[in-house]
Amino acid sequence: MAVLFISLLITYSNHFNNGFHFDDTHAIVNNVNIRNIKNIPEFFVNTKMVSSSKDHWGLRPVVTTSLALDYWIAGGLNPFYFHLSTFILFIGLLILMFFMYKKIILKSIKHPYTEYLLLLTVGWFSLHTVNAETINYIISRSDVISTFFIVLSFCIYIYFPSKRRTYLYVLPAMIGVLAKETIIVLPMVLFVYILFFEKDLSVTDVLKKRNFKTLIKTFFNLLPLILGIVLVQSYTLLKTGSIAGLSNNLSHYIQTQPFVWFHYFISFFLPFNLSGDTDWTVITNFFDDRLIAGYIFLITLVVITIKTSKKKQTRPISFGLIWFMFALLPTSLAPLSEVMNDHRMFFPFIGLVFSIAYAIALYLLKFELKIKSSKKSIYFLWFGIFSVLGAYGYGTYQRNKVWLNDETFWYDVTVKSPNNGRGLMNYGLTQMSKGNYTIASEYFNKSLEFYPNYSTLQINLGVLNSAKGNIIKADEHFKRAISLKPNDDLAYYFYARFLNKNKKDNEAIKNSTNALKINPYNLVNRHLLMQIYYDKKNWEKLKDLSNKTLKLVPNDSLSLKYLNLSKGKKTKLILALEDVKINPTAEKYLNISVLYYMDKKFNQCIKASEKAIELKTNYAEAYNNIGSSYNALGIYEKAIIACQKAVDLKPDFTLAKNNLNYAKKKLRIQKERE
Repeated sequence: MAVLFISLLITYSNHFNNGFHFDDTHAIVNNVNIRNIKNIPEFFVNTKMVSSSKDHWGLRPVVTTSLALDYWIAGGLNPFYFHLSTFILFIGLLILMFFMYKKIILKSIKHPYTEYLLLLTVGWFSLHTVNAETINYIISRSDVISTFFIVLSFCIYIYFPSKRRTYLYVLPAMIGVLAKETIIVLPMVLFVYILFFEKDLSVTDVLKKRNFKTLIKTFFNLLPLILGIVLVQSYTLLKTGSIAGLSNNLSHYIQTQPFVWFHYFISFFLPFNLSGDTDWTVITNFFDDRLIAGYIFLITLVVITIKTSKKKQTRPISFGLIWFMFALLPTSLAPLSEVMNDHRMFFPFIGLVFSIAYAIALYLLKFELKIKSSKKSIYFLWFGIFSVLGAYGYGTYQRNKVWLNDETFWYDVTVKSPNNGRGLMNYGLTQMSKGNYTIASEYFNKSLEFYPNYSTLQINLGVLNSAKGNIIKADEHFKRAISLKPNDDLAYYFYARFLNKNKKDNEAIKNSTNALKINPYNLVNRHLLMQIYYDKKNWEKLKDLSNKTLKLVPNDSLSLKYLNLSKGKKTKLILALEDVKINPTAEKYLNISVLYYMDKKFNQCIKASEKAIELKTNYAEAYNNIGSSYNALGIYEKAIIACQKAVDLKPDFTLAKNNLNYAKKKLRIQKERE
């Protein structure tokens, strides 16, 4: 056990500082609600607190609560603590799995090597490369939490049969519903467990008429569990109003799933092509060879399940396969926008790893005497076991590297899923953030081929063109984003930011206000609106918005700053004048001169620039500001002298050259008129 634990720590040792990815952005990084631990009670009633994105509002309060606790413990967005809490929960799940497997195996066989089988089975799951997709993806802890409570409830039920009437096992299940909807699988696998291991029935026995009463009785025994789950699930659905992410054609989606299951099964043995965001789509042709392969696989799986259920000794194989299939049903029957996701394998693989490991163990037991009689065979067996586990562990360690940051993550997606427009766009975003505009443009345009009507892509094209100085094109893309998704706060926010940058504050206020109405939890939009109100000296609105934001995010530093500024009505100029008295520098006086110029106080601008020159004799920028002010005052002779001095000090000073030429032109026109 110690060896496996150390192996697990080594395997995941390079994942604790991996960054936030994908849905982590809206659920954690930009989610202001998790920054206040006092919000925890409201997480259970307010669907808007789960995410900063309106598209992802829902109710998973156990997950949101865990994130708020992580934020509180970490004192901010330190990914180490978020990964640590997921990892601790993962270890807790592995311990529960050990006891669950043990109970099931002891119902079927008695053997002195059972403990080894249990440890190796749990070890296989713990090191499995596929699980890196769940453990590294912080918001995907919903899978870990819900699975933890499923197995906990299962263990309470099977280990304490005398306590079943207390319905203690129902409580973890009800908590699990508040993490993820997959908890509905629990009554199904418990039903099979009772029939297989307590009633000694096979799949074919279940279909016999004489066992009908047993089925009904078993169902009614589990009814409290079913009702508890349905009650909590109904509450979450009523609160949410709808299920987000259902966008595929139902029939096409369902007919594609057998092939997806086949892919998952292959990935169990060969997890080589994992992708954080796949480019799979529904298969519309019923006779597509991929679908046929999926149907053959599903039929084979069902046949093996039925056959292995007939004997007590092989029944754990059947149970594990049933767990695998049942666990896949929730994501296979709801037409989700993504046909498959690698992190969906986490819960089903608990059953599959048990089934495969147990089947291998049964096969090896046939040669038990032969293996025992040969040291070479024993060494070879252990070598094989450690080689397999080591290979999976190595794969996980390497996969952790992919999840290091957005650039490594999304680049991997573009390689593994080249037809994924969202992946192409997000990798382009990582390049745009680094100033690699040519590469960003290339990936955005590739993405455009797949998603011509994707609002988020239009926003990013707007941001890119704005950065490149293509103002007209940027404006077109932002307006296109809004037209494609008029109820999206992000489209309005980014357009408002663009308008503010281009000195169109009234339009910026209008768009930022629209964003605020749609989504009051977008903190960066609130900050933008505060900044615009501050620049326009709209003190009352600034004060009101700052106070409202502080109710939402207590101790938000920027809101506190703007609140204090609104109370004292302190402009940038006043702050700069106060600061320069404490520590006068040429740069500070230059900044003051610019603020005076923006307020059209040109004489004061000249005086501030002269103060800057006193502290820094050859200050070309200060001379240019003097020249600009004299131009504004119409005193062109003095403007020429000041601008010429700026150019003499700094020959490549384009702005000073332009101001000098402007002054000369105006002076010439003035003399011609005289």
